[in-house]
This record gives sequence, C-alpha cells and structure tokens, in this order.
Amino acid sequence: MALIVQKYGGTSVGSVERIQAVAGRVYKTVKAGNSLVVVVSAMGKTTDGLVKLANEISPNPNRREMDMLLSTGEQVTIALLSMALQELGQPAISMTGAQVGIVTEAEHSRARILHIETTRLSRHINAGKVVVVAGFQGTSNAGEMEITTLGRGGSDTSAVAIAAALGANFCEIYTDVPGILTTDPRLVAQAQLMDAITCNEMLELASLGAKVLHPRAVEIARNYGVPLVVRSSWTDEPGTWVTSAQPQGRSLINLEIARPVDAVEFDTDQAKVALLRVPDKPGVAARLFGEISRQKVDVDLIIQSIHEGNSNDIAFTVTTPILKRAEAVAAAIAPALRNPSNPKSDEAEVMIEHNIAKVSIVGAGMIGRPGVAAKMFATLAEAGVNIQMISTSEVKVSCVVDAAECDRAVIALRTAFEIEGGEQGAGGAGEVGGVGGVGGDKLILLSPSSPSSPSSPSSPSSPHHPPVRGVALDLNQARLAIRQLPDRPGMAAKLFGLLAQHNISVDMIIQSQRCRVINGVPRRDIAFTVSRIDGENAKKMLTQVAADLGWGEVVLDNAIAKVSIVGAGMVGQPGVAAKMFEALAQHQINIQMIATSEIKISCVVAQEQGVKALQAIHSAFGLAGSEKVVVPA
Repeated sequence: MALIVQKYGGTSVGSVERIQAVAGRVYKTVKAGNSLVVVVSAMGKTTDGLVKLANEISPNPNRREMDMLLSTGEQVTIALLSMALQELGQPAISMTGAQVGIVTEAEHSRARILHIETTRLSRHINAGKVVVVAGFQGTSNAGEMEITTLGRGGSDTSAVAIAAALGANFCEIYTDVPGILTTDPRLVAQAQLMDAITCNEMLELASLGAKVLHPRAVEIARNYGVPLVVRSSWTDEPGTWVTSAQPQGRSLINLEIARPVDAVEFDTDQAKVALLRVPDKPGVAARLFGEISRQKVDVDLIIQSIHEGNSNDIAFTVTTPILKRAEAVAAAIAPALRNPSNPKSDEAEVMIEHNIAKVSIVGAGMIGRPGVAAKMFATLAEAGVNIQMISTSEVKVSCVVDAAECDRAVIALRTAFEIEGGEQGAGGAGEVGGVGGVGGDKLILLSPSSPSSPSSPSSPSSPHHPPVRGVALDLNQARLAIRQLPDRPGMAAKLFGLLAQHNISVDMIIQSQRCRVINGVPRRDIAFTVSRIDGENAKKMLTQVAADLGWGEVVLDNAIAKVSIVGAGMVGQPGVAAKMFEALAQHQINIQMIATSEIKISCVVAQEQGVKALQAIHSAFGLAGSEKVVVPA
C-alpha cells in the first residue's frame, strides 16, 4: 500500500461536476489499496473574484486582510470535495492549513513553510480517511495564530511539502495539460509530452514561466527527494515524472528556508576567449559558434553583453587543453565580422585570458531569494576577489575569477554558507560540500520506485533523450544596465546587495568584457534582468545612489523577451548553442544578450520577436510531437 499526496488545481475543481469527477478518481485510488491526502485549490476563478472584490474596497488592500480573504476560497473546495467523497461511501475529512499544522513565516501573502505538524494528519490517515487539505495557506508560529498564504503556486507548494513531511511514496499534481510539455501549447500546438525530466531541468523551466509547476514545489521535491508526477485531470495517461537525486537527510524543520546553498564547486582548468566589438546584428553569434561547433570545441559559459553603439562583446570559457583550438577559431573568424562601413575602428578584437577559475555555489534554495547571490558577491569582495564573469541559474551561481584567488574564494564561500567538509585544490574541478555536483552534469538521476509508479523512465540525459528538453519564453522581464561601473572588488556586492535589500530578485547578470579607463579608474558596464513589475522601482532606487557610488547612467528597457533552452543532455554538446543561435539568425532575430549555465542557454531579444523566437527554436530542435495538445478553458 502506498501513501500518496494528490493536488488538484482550480480548473480541476471548477464546478460541482468536476469536484464529483475528482472524488471519483480519489475513490478509485483508495480502493486500489492506497492511503491518500488530497490538496486542492480554490474553485476556478474564485481567487480572481476575491481579489476583484478587495480592489473594489481598496486600491491597496491590507496584506493581512487579503490573506484572511483569499484563504476562504480553498475552504469552500475542501468542504465540497469531502462531502462528495462521503456520498461515495468514502470516509473523508476536510482540514484548513492551520488545522493540518502547516506553520509558516509571519509574512503575509508570500510566506514560506517552516514545518508541518503531522500528528493530526497521520491520525486521520491511519483511521482510513481521505484527508482533504486547503492548499496555499498556513498559520504563523506567533501566538496570534495569524492566517498566512504562500503566494502564487501555493497549492503546489503545500502538496509537495506535505508529501515530504509525511514521507509519502510520491506526489501527484493534477492539472489541465497531460504533463510537462516541451513548451507552452498555447504558443506551439504540437508541443510534445515528456515522460520524465530532472528536478534541475524543471526548476529552470518553471522559473522561466512554465506554469505547470511552481518553482518552490520543485525545490522542495529536489531537496527532500520527493518523487513527483504531473498528470491530466481528464485522462488516465501516465503523465511526466520529475526525478531527483537521493535525499540528503535534510531536517524537516525550517523546511523552506534552511540551507539555500548545498555545495561550493570550483574548476581551475579554465580559460576565457572574448571577441570585442563584434557587429550588433542577427547571425553573428550563429556564425561564431557554428564554426566553434564544427571545430569540436566544447564551450562552458557564454555571455554576450549589452550593445555599445553598433557592436557587442561575446565571451566564452573553455577548458585549458582546447584553448589553442578555440583561440584559432576566434582569430580566424574575427576579420570576417569586421564592419565593412568602418573597418578600422570597428574591427573585432580577440582577447585571451589564461589562469582563470570558475567558482560556484549550488542549491535549489536560492529561488526567489535575492540575498543569496548578493551574499556570494559580498563574500568574494570581503576576500578581495574580483569577479570577471557571472553566470546565474535557478540552482547555481558561478563567478569567473583569477585562478590565483580560487582557493581563497572557495574557503570564504564555504565559511559564509556554512558548508562543511571537502577540500579545495589548485587544479581541475572539484566540489566542496555534501552534495557535490548537483548543479549540472554530475547529477545522479533516480527513477521513482513507489509501488504505484509506472515502469522506470529512462534518464532525461540518456542517449535516448535529446540534449534540449524544453524551450521557454518569459515576456515579463525588464533589463537594467548601469554604465561605467568601477571594475574593482565589491561593486557587484554593493549593487546586488541594494537590490536584495529592496527584495528585488535578479535573473540574468552580464558584465561587459570591454574595459575603459576613465580618470584613472577602470570601468565596465553591467546589465541584468528583473521582473518587469520591479523595473521602475529598481531604476529609481539605483539612480538615487549612482552618483554617490561613482556609477554612470542607469538605463531601463521594458521591451525585451527572454527565450531559453533547457536540458541536462547539452553538456559536452558543442553544437547546441550554435543551433539555437542559427535558428534565431534564420528568422532575422537579433540577440541582445546571452547567458548560459550547464543546463540552460538564454537569449534576450526584442519583445515583439519573443513568440517567433520560441517557435523557431522549438522547431529547430525537432521537439514537436505529432498530436495537438488542447488546453481546456
């Protein structure tokens, strides 16, 4: 007999008929010999209706009262579903988040779960009842027992957290699509269903705007090894399994806030190749990385900075043994990138830097926590380590530094993030901490092993799966650029520390490779993306401090889109980036910024070209299926 947690979203319980259909599915699962906890959202558009009512009363409603209001939506659903189960002869009991024992931070509208008191929950399960739980809500640990809500996607988070706390065999997320698809079926009708995907890949896709699973739910599943499956509420298809590494024995106390960083990684076997002043036009990146691919040069990090005038800088890192080959490719192609209208001043220049190292912090707990990256940058600044390149993803933040400073950087980061054990070396790659390598290609994939799971899916990074698993589009980002930032330790820490203080999360971060000396001070531009709703506030705040800190102009661009490919199998595949860039070039889509991690490549393009970019890339990688996916209204 398996202990299963099921979650049904608002569409799945949007009417009496749908609630009865869910009750039938739950009843069938129990009769198969399983124990069940069911987590539900509010019916249909109930939450939207409650928000509208609040806004009719106040343009800026009190957050405590909003939690009190919005928590009522789920209470309607749990009572109705419990009644429907009882009508079928199945013992059931409905429970609010407070009654279940979901204890959260005292942070209204966006609380994180601290722990779950499972005694009462377990007693009802052992009595043979289906426990129907209100998702999205909990109660603060303070004496007042304040009702709190978990924010967007909160019911997903509730379900996976309960599964972790109970040690459930697996957690099923029921939704209006048949599982996790290669892209948004509303934009590409032939989006293909995946049978399995890793937690790290899913974290990237979820954070890029894929709406099937919330990143916080995936974070909990990854950290506690909860087997997770996404299935359709309307069919009996097997859905998509989200697989994770073996659990690391984490404490269930401070469930969502403990240990945002699991490990520190480093690699001293790196060198950097930069092409400065390449033309800012479609096809340049495709041409460069197409030739790199043909020469079998495997690239690690790739960054393209914001344009300056009519040109950009593109930089990439490679392992030391293939540096000469990479340098030869860059030197050969640089003259071909020369601007024919002004060949002397705009000639592309190749810059090689030896003796660099990549230092990374790894952990799923960074999601939505702007202070984690800021703490990394501040730690490196305090250790006197200057940052040359930055790469960010949902599970890793990497910085390129001078190789001579690698050991000092690793020791400082290990101390700052309380990572114990491990050794730091002077050559090659290594990990410091208990979860070495979980951020990239070293992840060990395990298939679900519960009695009720389907036959074990093959690893998403196995030869049977393509290197790119999914394509995502984010149309809700804005780009900020700060011109002429002093190039010295502490600048990134200061900048991103200020953003963290204002609770502004940053996504892509790009430092320009071009350095200018102004009044004896070397300076570089830095650009980064934030949620569009934070753009104006971030610009205003940074503009206020720019002059005092010696920064240049702060520029905001809201008309951008970010398109990304994700796949654990792209490691060691030099042609993947080239294929993405070529797909964009063929459709005359100019790339404004590039940033990569081990399992993700992201490009910033013009907002009006975002959908076309996603469709072009999805087609280029052959991800379309033969059947059209229809999303119910």
